[in-house]
Amino acid sequence: MHGFDFKDIQDKVSLRLRPWHRSFQFWVRAADIYTGYKVFQLRVSFVKDAKKQEALWEKQHELAADKLYSMCSDLGGFFLKIAQIVGKPDLAPAAWVKKLVTLCDQAPATPFDAVQLVLEKEFGQSIGEIFDNFEVNPLGSASIAQVHRARLRGDKNDVVVKVQHPGVQDLMMTDIRNLQAFALYMQKTDIKFDLYSVTKEMEKQIGYEFDFLREANAMERVYRFLYENNKKTPVLVPRVLQGLVTRQVLVVFLYCSYMRVLVMDYIDGIPILNLGDEMVRRGINPSSKMATVAKQNILKSLTLAYGQMILKTGFFHADPHPGNILICKGSEVALLDYGQVKDLPDQLRLGYANLVLAMADNDSAKAIECYRELGINTVSNCKNEQQELLRLAQTMFDTKLPPGVVMLQPFAEDASIKKIGVQSFPEELFSILRTIHLLRGLSVGLGINYSCAEQWRPIAEDALYNAGRLKGADRTKVCKLRRYFWRY
Repeated sequence: MHGFDFKDIQDKVSLRLRPWHRSFQFWVRAADIYTGYKVFQLRVSFVKDAKKQEALWEKQHELAADKLYSMCSDLGGFFLKIAQIVGKPDLAPAAWVKKLVTLCDQAPATPFDAVQLVLEKEFGQSIGEIFDNFEVNPLGSASIAQVHRARLRGDKNDVVVKVQHPGVQDLMMTDIRNLQAFALYMQKTDIKFDLYSVTKEMEKQIGYEFDFLREANAMERVYRFLYENNKKTPVLVPRVLQGLVTRQVLVVFLYCSYMRVLVMDYIDGIPILNLGDEMVRRGINPSSKMATVAKQNILKSLTLAYGQMILKTGFFHADPHPGNILICKGSEVALLDYGQVKDLPDQLRLGYANLVLAMADNDSAKAIECYRELGINTVSNCKNEQQELLRLAQTMFDTKLPPGVVMLQPFAEDASIKKIGVQSFPEELFSILRTIHLLRGLSVGLGINYSCAEQWRPIAEDALYNAGRLKGADRTKVCKLRRYFWRY
């Protein structure tokens, strides 16, 4: 008669209870942060002095930032994605940004012995049989995977090995369903925006991130598009390595049979978050003219790449948070991590191209037409409804900050989103929305205020002309636009 393995039973019970425990932790912490702000709003309303109000708000934001950081850091997984989205200087209070920005690529790492087990199970060989060198400490760790620098046997060039964290997928799905419930509550009580549709698109995109075959194909597709459509690609794209036989199947790219490991080119560079420190280390004043020009070139490269991807093909890298951007020699920009990509239908791609023109021209009537074309349904009874709808479009889909504004506060009392209710928002547009907000956060961090709509105007016109939808345009004008692209 076999004895009971109490340790095994305990582990299985713990595994089954983990999602429930995680959900409990989320709701307790989220309720604490939310009610803290609600109670504070009531208390601060009795303070009449504006400076005292501002000081009290700063203290409240600092208190909430500590709690939000602890929640995202302790729970990890999907909440690290939330930190990436929320922790941007154009969207969140400064206290939040200061705390959350450190979570961009510093998620808790999987211990090396677990990484080694995954690699050896996937490839059917020991690490020593595959690699001459494999660094134990990861270059970075994010919510879904971590990356290690290594060198294949018999090769002179370094590679990056991306390994999924074991068991993280089920937990992330639990997290996002909790967030969806919270989003439904918030859109009924505090925020007049279709947050639920946004979280549904997030669920879809995060599911894709676990498919390394899809990521490998996406990386190759973006690489080919940018390198074939420019004399010099605006951003560097790593390539998945070819020619390895795994344990079970000969694959075209170097990814494992279960899609939990991906190996690609190593690109040498510094994370964009460390750019200021690197300038100081090299004796360059980050506020100098030379530093400003370098920052402008970096932003120009990213903006051109995204304008071409979104408007010319609709297939684009949808996760440009700071942890995925490297600055290389000569201010070249490398764009990493293709787990989140979006393939827009032509109808939405061209609808967004029309909206780009409306925003660039400050054309409120055209912006309203674009809302209808894109399937964004709004309701309002405010004065100057047309102007508020244009303002809302620019808040959601352009990077430019209004004159004198250093930080957008989309949920402030005078914000357009408080005056215009967004009843339905197509899920597929969330990837554009998120990409624009991440680009805006980067521009604010670099100290540059610019309009991506104005920069993308010629690309949008070219896209519409090629689709036969640009009224009143002649071939000469479009040829000039194409010469504009060719300069890059």
